[in-house]
Amino acid sequence: MSGERTLRVDYDYQIFSMQQFGGISRYIHEVACRVGRAEGFSAKIIAPLHINGYLSTGGVCVRGVAIPNIRQASGILKVFNAIGSRLAYTCSAPPDVLHETYYRAYRVAPRGCPTVLTVHDMIHEKFPGTFHKNDPTSSAKRAAIARARHVICVSHSTRRDLLSMVDIAPEKTSVIHHGFTSRTPTEYPIALAISRPFILYVGDRSAYKNFAGLLRAYAASPRLRSNLCLLAFGGGAFHADEEDLITRLGLDDSLVRQVRGDDAVLTSLYRQAVMFVSPSLYEGFGIPLLEAMSFDCPVICGNTSSIPEVVGDAALMCDSGDVDALRSSMESVAASVDVRSALITRGRERVQHFSWDRCASQTMQIYRRIAQ
Repeated sequence: MSGERTLRVDYDYQIFSMQQFGGISRYIHEVACRVGRAEGFSAKIIAPLHINGYLSTGGVCVRGVAIPNIRQASGILKVFNAIGSRLAYTCSAPPDVLHETYYRAYRVAPRGCPTVLTVHDMIHEKFPGTFHKNDPTSSAKRAAIARARHVICVSHSTRRDLLSMVDIAPEKTSVIHHGFTSRTPTEYPIALAISRPFILYVGDRSAYKNFAGLLRAYAASPRLRSNLCLLAFGGGAFHADEEDLITRLGLDDSLVRQVRGDDAVLTSLYRQAVMFVSPSLYEGFGIPLLEAMSFDCPVICGNTSSIPEVVGDAALMCDSGDVDALRSSMESVAASVDVRSALITRGRERVQHFSWDRCASQTMQIYRRIAQ
């Protein structure tokens, strides 16, 4: 980079005012930190008021202050940040590139400043019935894509979906996989000591995540019910429809439990679980798959969308929409130490393929290209 001028890259407030912690805000923070340290680049996150925990860890210049995560104030937060960002750019020179951190109908970047957008998935377009009929995400995404100088997709699967569903020139898009950083193992929290071996499910339980299919597959196996319980980490308490399904399947809270906690709790669950099961019917990428592998937890998952691209040969894949196939896969992993050991070994190798340094380096190439 010697002899080249410093390229200034800004990141907007959007995802940092939406997520206290989460995959997208972590991705942007990891990339921004590395861009800010790279020769020939400077990086800044413009987030006048934010709720995000990653920003308090440092590593990148942040213009803004953290506030408590108060859901009722989300509308006010959006208005304040939009005004605050515009004021920030009236008082300083515009960046060379602005990376929009989520989907907004109207541009945040100063006039003439090229924007980059990352598309994480096409879930809203493929599964519209999962979301409220007035959900603005799809229309905002299309507007953000239309004004972007370049669009990054987090997987080849997501790029294929994008090109098939949105009018966009293929050369305006690139694929850059997420990176991955293993968390430090922690001691098992005493409060969550589990009396019997368990199957682990992690995260949101929206319809396309197919948690109901996992319940049915588990309930259909006397062998699994006799030897393992099913833990669902995160995603909030079971709602009424889930409770009703659990009851109708002849299960109870001794067999199926919802667990909440922080990263330390999740880490200990990965390390204790007999297997991690992701029955999702669609993923834009799938960080929990790599998380499980990094903690030596055998992975069972679907064979659709980006999932094969992420897991390679390090997971036992099946048609997760087929209850019998999912049940059979879980039974085979539960029954065989050799199968579990092979998945663990391949998982350790697989996570090495995903690096935040590589992700940031490829992203900086795009910044440099569009700024020229």
